[in-house]
Amino acid sequence: MTALKQYARLESRGLWRDTPNSQRREVIVAFGEATLVLSDPKSESALSHWSLPAIERLNPGEAPALFAPGEDAIETLELDDRDMIAALETVRSALAGQRPKPGRLRGALLGGGTVFVLALATFWLPDALIKHTASVLPAATRAAIGQAALADVQRLTGSPCASPLGSYALTALGDKLFGPHRAQILVLREGVTSARHLPGGTILIGRRIVEDEAGPEVLAGFALVERLRAEARDPILPVLEHAGLTATFRLLTSGVLPDSAVAGYGEVLLQDRGPAVPDAAALARFKAAGLSSTPYAYAVDPSGESTIALIEADPLAGLVPEPLMPDGDWVSLQDICSTN
Repeated sequence: MTALKQYARLESRGLWRDTPNSQRREVIVAFGEATLVLSDPKSESALSHWSLPAIERLNPGEAPALFAPGEDAIETLELDDRDMIAALETVRSALAGQRPKPGRLRGALLGGGTVFVLALATFWLPDALIKHTASVLPAATRAAIGQAALADVQRLTGSPCASPLGSYALTALGDKLFGPHRAQILVLREGVTSARHLPGGTILIGRRIVEDEAGPEVLAGFALVERLRAEARDPILPVLEHAGLTATFRLLTSGVLPDSAVAGYGEVLLQDRGPAVPDAAALARFKAAGLSSTPYAYAVDPSGESTIALIEADPLAGLVPEPLMPDGDWVSLQDICSTN
């Protein structure tokens, strides 16, 4: 999106509350990939990611400006930097301009045009319609759909675990594994024993992976392998398959997927483990990350029988890997589900 690219290097300071009762905390505010990133000024590690399409201004026309990551969100961000406020309003307006307008079809999302869409409907090719829609969705729309799907998942799992120090450690780990602001790792209280993923780069991790392990290597392994699953099959496809042809056609022609279309997707996601990841692909990813594959292999299968390839071909076998995080960060991360 042109408006977002224009402000890619813009940064400012702001005051962030992660809950209404928390003290305000100074953060660095910058635009990420379809998100607004709030980072710690000292460590430069991201503390929170806000989906740009969901951001709301709580006090239009007033100063300092007060923003929230959604209509019912508990986080708030106070900004008095005029350039950042103007940039954020511009980006929000640009995203709003992508929403449906009466009597108009969105040309960019229409792809091959109305004739193509009608042909798909006539010949009843749901797979082709879904794949075509997925191929033309912008990053901001994907992120918004991912957040809607996450909201449905939370019916079953509760809100993701969060604490100031634990969330900081989790964000730092995600940045280390995937690059700054490229993924959001969330720990869920219930419903997930391993890992799942959503559109927009969100990876969901079961709390046992954090609480029951001696170090962060297992958590990192599950995150790496889950990212491979997301790369093997576009995460938006199962969401659209669940939404159905009518909702997908509306998304294609208007750029909006109704919230009702993702209702019930939480059950689908939690019950579907996703495609198996080839050992060779997993080992290559572990090697690139400088991570031993053995801890992950034994976490998946304590006997090691079904994961023997990951153990015997461990790219870091006999080596001492660089620590993923300080011990204090790991302790904070292990307590992330016990503080709220």
